[in-house]
Amino acid sequence: MTAALPRTDRGRMLLVLALATLVTVFTATVPLLRDWFDLRVYHGSIDSWVHRGGRLYDYRVPGTTYGFTYPPFAAVVMLPMALLGLRTAIAAALLLNLAALAVILRLLAGPRWRRHGWFGWALTACLLALFEPLRDTIGFGQVNLLLLALVLTDATLLATGRGRLAGVGIGLAAAIKLTPALFIGLLLVAGRRRAAALATAVALGATALAARVDPDASRFYWTEALWDTDRVGRLGYVSNQSVQGILARLGEPDRAVWALAVLLILGVWAVRARRAVAAGDWTAAFALTGLAACLVSPITWVHHLVWLLPSFAVLVRAGRLRVAGALYAVLCTSVVWLWFDDASGVDGFLGSNTYAWITLGLLLWLPVGQLRRGLRTGSRSTSTTTAAPVPAAPAIIPASVQTDACSSPTAAATAAGVVTAGPADVPGAPSEPTASTFPADLKPQSSSERASSYTADPPPS
Repeated sequence: MTAALPRTDRGRMLLVLALATLVTVFTATVPLLRDWFDLRVYHGSIDSWVHRGGRLYDYRVPGTTYGFTYPPFAAVVMLPMALLGLRTAIAAALLLNLAALAVILRLLAGPRWRRHGWFGWALTACLLALFEPLRDTIGFGQVNLLLLALVLTDATLLATGRGRLAGVGIGLAAAIKLTPALFIGLLLVAGRRRAAALATAVALGATALAARVDPDASRFYWTEALWDTDRVGRLGYVSNQSVQGILARLGEPDRAVWALAVLLILGVWAVRARRAVAAGDWTAAFALTGLAACLVSPITWVHHLVWLLPSFAVLVRAGRLRVAGALYAVLCTSVVWLWFDDASGVDGFLGSNTYAWITLGLLLWLPVGQLRRGLRTGSRSTSTTTAAPVPAAPAIIPASVQTDACSSPTAAATAAGVVTAGPADVPGAPSEPTASTFPADLKPQSSSERASSYTADPPPS
């Protein structure tokens, strides 16, 4: 049984304060903060590029071998960072990430978000703070939340029948980082050729702008850096929760095996995404695409798994609260780091890939098309005068909460899935880590000694 939520404002405030205290203690002691490592990569690269006459992709964080790994347009977007000191840039990144998270929750919650008030949102904020991909994204100063907000903006436009500008967000996201380019494929699968063309044009236009700003950097990235995965990190590192990471930990170097696995995953994704679109369920279609993108990308660090958030929204909307809560609780635990030193054996195969198994399971079994009649969205009509259908995006509902947020499936579902279509529908080292500032032999499963690099080699046995 779960504890009943307090009914008075004072009781609710005390509960929120208690949860906030627990979350603060957990965040400060259990997972090692990431020291804004990726943000330091961005800031150092931009500073060297703009103020010191250095080449964008030559910069390395002092004491490491890691530097900028994104397409050149990402650097163009980050140019304002050249005007800021590192501390100011950290503060700005924190505010941007929090703002992007608020936008994501608002887009997933839909038009009923106001009815849950400050209490529902406060509970959601406390519980989401425990979600490992989210806390890593913020701790590293990563850009994942900003990209997810751009993509979900297009999802909302399509779901509400306002699709004339749909594709702009996806195009910008794909120009900043390559993984979101799969959402252009979703638009094609869905038969939204105009939106796909717009997304492609925006991505190409942004890429051309970057090439004009720095032709040498663009030439180097697209001809050399893009194909050198060693610049990003070691494929077999335990934080890489993609299919390629699974194969690398198995010692399977054959790219043909990976390519076959990718084709199978994309086939499943295309069938299921098309089914979701046919049912007018754009939330599920975008959720499935985020899952597939994480699986097929050569490297999917743990913090990239914020792309799973829409899937939790779909689970809660479909009434799968226990499933959502259980998966959320696992994603709060940092369990994969238990196999940091040794991922061999059956336990290593199963445990070190836990997050990848969750992603694959969601791709295969995420409920799609379970919308009430009258909530179906995404009509293919091209008329601009027809009234927009009611969006399929769900609304947040508070759930019962226990003291330990990660141990309560219902409470966890509120945080990870925070979304539902309403009462009638109810039947969670440094960074992408580009480097490490800690010794490679520190153990990430220790609360005070987690390795900070996804590229650090395990210590010798």
